[in-house]
Amino acid sequence: MLFFQSIWFEIIGVIIGLLYIYYEYKASKWLWPIGVIMPIVYIIIYYYGKFYADMGIQFYYFFAGIYGWIKWSKGESSEDTLPISSTPKQYYFRMLLVTVALFIMIAFVLIKFTDSPVPYGDSLTTALSILAMWMLANKYIEQWWVWVIVDLISSWLYFWKGLTPTAILYAIYAIIAVFGYFKWRSIMLQEQKLSEIEN
Repeated sequence: MLFFQSIWFEIIGVIIGLLYIYYEYKASKWLWPIGVIMPIVYIIIYYYGKFYADMGIQFYYFFAGIYGWIKWSKGESSEDTLPISSTPKQYYFRMLLVTVALFIMIAFVLIKFTDSPVPYGDSLTTALSILAMWMLANKYIEQWWVWVIVDLISSWLYFWKGLTPTAILYAIYAIIAVFGYFKWRSIMLQEQKLSEIEN
């Protein structure tokens, strides 16, 4: 068996993933460089696990990591740093439409052109992950709840497919995402108070 197909390679991915979620929880821009490395590892893991949509989204994550790093790093002073905020209400319907369209397109590709054993589950988590990653890059606090859904579904799918370390990682992600929401909410309220004082 190739090292890339071994549990040890998957454990490396898990360690990188835990570092990523730690920095995301802290709302630290250091999540983004790790977010560029992690997709490279998981492209290989998902390829051998036949999670083709999850493999494909890793390419998106790679470029989203670069985009997020640039977006979160604008300016050196606190005034120039992108603040945590709520998703604008007018975005919700468009976000729903885009997510449904992505789900349908990805499911079609997986059913028609691959031997994916879970085309609908893989498509759903991929479509939601694209949405959540965009929300994360814009520091919208509700991204955490989207990740909870993604992580719970993904954890179940990976357990079913035998990717046990990755399944455990995603179960941990789901728990951390709940705490992450409240951590970001606290940071957001502090940022708002500071902004009010400065103005």
